[in-house]
Amino acid sequence: MDSTNKTLVTEFILLGLSSIPEVEGLFFIILLLIYMTTLAGNIIIITVILLDAHLHTAMYYFISNLSFLDCCYSSVTVPKMLADLLAERKTISFTACMIQLYFFISLVSIECLLLAAMAYDRYIAICHPLHYSSIMDQRTCSRLAASLWVGGFFYSFVHVILMSRLSFCRSNEIQHFFCDIPPLLKLSCSSTFTNILVIFTLGGFVGLGVLLIKIVSYTFIITTILNIKSSEGRVKAFSTCASHLTVVIIFYGVLLFTYFRPTTTNSFSVDRFVSMVYSILNPMVNPMIYSLRNTEMKKAVRKVIDRILR
Repeated sequence: MDSTNKTLVTEFILLGLSSIPEVEGLFFIILLLIYMTTLAGNIIIITVILLDAHLHTAMYYFISNLSFLDCCYSSVTVPKMLADLLAERKTISFTACMIQLYFFISLVSIECLLLAAMAYDRYIAICHPLHYSSIMDQRTCSRLAASLWVGGFFYSFVHVILMSRLSFCRSNEIQHFFCDIPPLLKLSCSSTFTNILVIFTLGGFVGLGVLLIKIVSYTFIITTILNIKSSEGRVKAFSTCASHLTVVIIFYGVLLFTYFRPTTTNSFSVDRFVSMVYSILNPMVNPMIYSLRNTEMKKAVRKVIDRILR
């Protein structure tokens, strides 16, 4: 196509969760409840950790970071989705789309790195308990958390710069409910080779690299737990890392399925469902996993509630 005949896209149309207008009201109510539950659950965890001195340890410091991350995570996509469910035209400008993409990829990357830091923390706590307090001190945890946030925002910057340089001159309909890399690449009329190469190289290096750290860490953790002679000690040790392992499995399962599979197998309905799991349901489920499977957290929640009711 001659460049003079190209009509460049200045805004996109998000096809949303459903093409049936009659069910959008129901989706709005369900999505609003999920969003409110997500914010409430994660804010409660952050508040409990701040108020209970017994939880001022490296493990709970990272959990509070994850809860804050989940609040930001869902806020990048859900408010726009709620507005679109009430709007007649579900549009988003090119600039707003790039901004949403930037923060979404940043937060996904930060969570990926944060889960690796949490796995390392559990490795030190269970495999080297005598050195835990000296290795994972407050200064180390603060520096590690800061580096994860900076690294995630820089990583996303690379993807968004490459995405913004593409030409979008075909359809402006995004087969998704928010701006994400795979559906945007489908709309480009210029070469996406560099973008895909960066996804599989840089994304593979970061994603699969930290996944390897998690696998090695949990391999040593499980081996150490199995060597504990006391059955009560094994149960207690396993309970402290079971919640982390559950979150890692869910997060990586949907992430690898979304970004590291052949594009020819993409399906709008499948992509939409998978994206709902890690962008909407995951932030809501994480607080439940950490609170319901963690004895110390449950005790701390009861203590804070008793303090408020008095």
